[in-house]
Amino acid sequence: MSLESAALIARRVRIRGVVQGVGFRWHMRQQAQALGLAGWVRNRGDGSVEALICGAPEAVAALLCWAGRGPEAAAVEHLLVEDSDERHVQFVQRPTEF
Repeated sequence: MSLESAALIARRVRIRGVVQGVGFRWHMRQQAQALGLAGWVRNRGDGSVEALICGAPEAVAALLCWAGRGPEAAAVEHLLVEDSDERHVQFVQRPTEF
């Protein structure tokens, strides 16, 4: 493992509030790609949004900060963030999981 890959982190996040039907996944993917992050984002059957964010700690922190606000039409009420060992090479939007 190189020093560069050792410096990367991954976080799994669950976002609750008014976060579906407001373009949250699309906007999050755009933000993640602009920050050079990998991972995925999907709607959950319970009305929340779930994401895995992988990359440099500063970029992950920036996307988590954005996720706490979301796009203009969103109303984020709660963010649950956990460490993860999962890794990805790009950031994708996944279908809803029920």
